Amino acid sequence: MALTLDTSGEGQTMSNINVTPLVDVMLVLLIIFIITVPVIVPQIHLKLPTATNVPTITKPGDITISVGSDGTLYWNTMRLKNLDDLKSELRTIAPMNPQPQVQIRGDQDTRYLYVGQVLVATQEVGIRKIAFLTIPEHLGSR
Repeated sequence: MALTLDTSGEGQTMSNINVTPLVDVMLVLLIIFIITVPVIVPQIHLKLPTATNVPTITKPGDITISVGSDGTLYWNTMRLKNLDDLKSELRTIAPMNPQPQVQIRGDQDTRYLYVGQVLVATQEVGIRKIAFLTIPEHLGSR
Protein backbone atom coordinates (compact mmCIF):
# COMPACT_ATOMS: atom_id res chain seq x y z
CA MET A 1 0.00 0.00 0.00
CA ALA A 2 1.37 3.36 -0.93
CA LEU A 3 0.82 6.34 1.31
CA THR A 4 1.16 9.82 -0.06
CA LEU A 5 1.23 12.77 2.28
CA ASP A 6 -0.09 16.01 1.00
CA THR A 7 2.31 18.75 2.05
CA SER A 8 0.16 21.57 0.79
CA GLY A 9 -1.05 22.16 4.29
CA GLU A 10 -4.65 20.95 3.97
CA GLY A 11 -3.95 18.08 6.32
CA GLN A 12 -5.54 15.30 4.17
CA THR A 13 -3.76 12.11 3.42
CA MET A 14 -4.33 10.30 0.12
CA SER A 15 -4.01 6.55 0.09
CA ASN A 16 -4.07 4.41 -3.06
CA ILE A 17 -3.58 0.67 -3.39
CA ASN A 18 -1.02 -0.27 -6.00
CA VAL A 19 -2.35 -3.53 -7.55
CA THR A 20 0.32 -3.89 -10.24
CA PRO A 21 2.53 -6.26 -8.19
CA LEU A 22 -0.54 -8.32 -7.27
CA VAL A 23 -1.54 -8.64 -10.93
CA ASP A 24 2.02 -9.62 -11.87
CA VAL A 25 2.12 -12.35 -9.25
CA MET A 26 -1.32 -13.67 -10.26
CA LEU A 27 -0.34 -13.82 -13.94
CA VAL A 28 2.83 -15.73 -13.10
CA LEU A 29 0.84 -18.21 -10.98
CA LEU A 30 -1.73 -18.63 -13.75
CA ILE A 31 0.98 -19.40 -16.30
CA ILE A 32 2.58 -21.91 -13.93
CA PHE A 33 -0.74 -23.70 -13.42
CA ILE A 34 -1.52 -23.74 -17.13
CA ILE A 35 1.84 -25.36 -17.85
CA THR A 36 1.95 -27.86 -14.97
CA VAL A 37 -1.65 -29.15 -14.75
CA PRO A 38 -1.58 -31.14 -18.04
CA VAL A 39 1.62 -32.82 -16.88
CA ILE A 40 0.13 -33.78 -13.51
CA VAL A 41 -3.15 -35.24 -14.85
CA PRO A 42 -2.55 -38.96 -15.48
CA GLN A 43 -3.40 -40.15 -18.96
CA ILE A 44 -3.12 -43.46 -20.70
CA HIS A 45 -1.51 -42.97 -24.08
CA LEU A 46 -3.55 -44.71 -26.74
CA LYS A 47 -3.57 -44.61 -30.49
CA LEU A 48 -7.22 -43.80 -31.12
CA PRO A 49 -8.86 -44.99 -34.34
CA THR A 50 -9.93 -42.53 -36.96
CA ALA A 51 -13.39 -42.61 -38.49
CA THR A 52 -14.12 -42.55 -42.17
CA ASN A 53 -17.41 -42.13 -43.90
CA VAL A 54 -17.48 -44.65 -46.70
CA PRO A 55 -20.75 -45.16 -48.58
CA THR A 56 -22.14 -48.65 -48.06
CA ILE A 57 -22.39 -50.73 -51.19
CA THR A 58 -25.22 -53.19 -50.74
CA LYS A 59 -24.85 -56.46 -52.62
CA PRO A 60 -27.86 -58.59 -53.52
CA GLY A 61 -26.89 -61.34 -51.04
CA ASP A 62 -26.46 -59.03 -48.04
CA ILE A 63 -28.81 -59.41 -45.11
CA THR A 64 -30.36 -56.41 -43.38
CA ILE A 65 -31.49 -56.80 -39.79
CA SER A 66 -33.66 -53.89 -38.70
CA VAL A 67 -34.28 -53.14 -35.04
CA GLY A 68 -37.35 -51.06 -34.24
CA SER A 69 -37.57 -48.59 -31.39
CA ASP A 70 -39.55 -51.11 -29.32
CA GLY A 71 -37.10 -53.95 -30.04
CA THR A 72 -38.96 -55.56 -32.94
CA LEU A 73 -36.65 -57.42 -35.30
CA TYR A 74 -36.86 -57.68 -39.09
CA TRP A 75 -34.90 -60.00 -41.38
CA ASN A 76 -34.79 -57.89 -44.55
CA THR A 77 -38.55 -57.13 -44.61
CA MET A 78 -39.80 -60.22 -42.73
CA ARG A 79 -40.73 -59.62 -39.10
CA LEU A 80 -39.16 -62.01 -36.58
CA LYS A 81 -40.86 -63.06 -33.35
CA ASN A 82 -37.80 -63.03 -31.07
CA LEU A 83 -34.03 -63.47 -30.86
CA ASP A 84 -34.30 -67.24 -31.25
CA ASP A 85 -35.87 -66.77 -34.69
CA LEU A 86 -33.04 -64.39 -35.55
CA LYS A 87 -30.43 -66.94 -34.46
CA SER A 88 -32.04 -69.69 -36.53
CA GLU A 89 -32.03 -67.42 -39.60
CA LEU A 90 -28.40 -66.49 -38.93
CA ARG A 91 -27.44 -70.17 -38.65
CA THR A 92 -28.61 -70.70 -42.23
CA ILE A 93 -26.13 -68.13 -43.58
CA ALA A 94 -23.22 -68.75 -41.18
CA PRO A 95 -21.76 -71.78 -43.03
CA MET A 96 -21.85 -70.04 -46.43
CA ASN A 97 -18.54 -69.31 -48.09
CA PRO A 98 -18.19 -66.37 -48.60
CA GLN A 99 -20.51 -65.19 -45.88
CA PRO A 100 -22.98 -62.48 -46.80
CA GLN A 101 -22.59 -59.23 -44.93
CA VAL A 102 -25.08 -58.64 -42.12
CA GLN A 103 -26.14 -55.02 -41.97
CA ILE A 104 -27.75 -53.85 -38.74
CA ARG A 105 -30.13 -50.90 -38.95
CA GLY A 106 -31.29 -49.49 -35.64
CA ASP A 107 -34.02 -46.92 -35.21
CA GLN A 108 -32.80 -43.62 -33.81
CA ASP A 109 -34.87 -44.15 -30.63
CA THR A 110 -33.83 -47.79 -30.14
CA ARG A 111 -32.24 -48.65 -26.82
CA TYR A 112 -28.66 -49.89 -27.12
CA LEU A 113 -29.78 -53.10 -25.42
CA TYR A 114 -31.74 -54.26 -28.47
CA VAL A 115 -28.94 -53.56 -30.94
CA GLY A 116 -26.46 -55.16 -28.54
CA GLN A 117 -28.58 -58.32 -28.39
CA VAL A 118 -28.53 -58.55 -32.18
CA LEU A 119 -24.78 -58.04 -32.19
CA VAL A 120 -24.28 -60.79 -29.58
CA ALA A 121 -26.54 -63.14 -31.55
CA THR A 122 -24.49 -62.64 -34.72
CA GLN A 123 -21.30 -63.24 -32.78
CA GLU A 124 -22.62 -66.43 -31.15
CA VAL A 125 -23.62 -67.87 -34.51
CA GLY A 126 -20.27 -67.03 -36.11
CA ILE A 127 -21.05 -64.20 -38.49
CA ARG A 128 -17.84 -62.35 -39.36
CA LYS A 129 -19.03 -59.54 -41.63
CA ILE A 130 -21.18 -57.05 -39.73
CA ALA A 131 -21.94 -53.45 -40.66
CA PHE A 132 -24.03 -50.72 -39.04
CA LEU A 133 -26.14 -48.59 -41.35
CA THR A 134 -26.66 -44.91 -40.59
CA ILE A 135 -27.79 -41.85 -42.47
CA PRO A 136 -24.90 -39.60 -43.50
CA GLU A 137 -24.77 -36.41 -41.45
CA HIS A 138 -25.26 -34.11 -44.44
CA LEU A 139 -28.60 -35.77 -45.28
CA GLY A 140 -30.00 -35.30 -41.76
CA SER A 141 -32.58 -37.53 -40.13
CA ARG A 142 -35.53 -38.75 -42.10
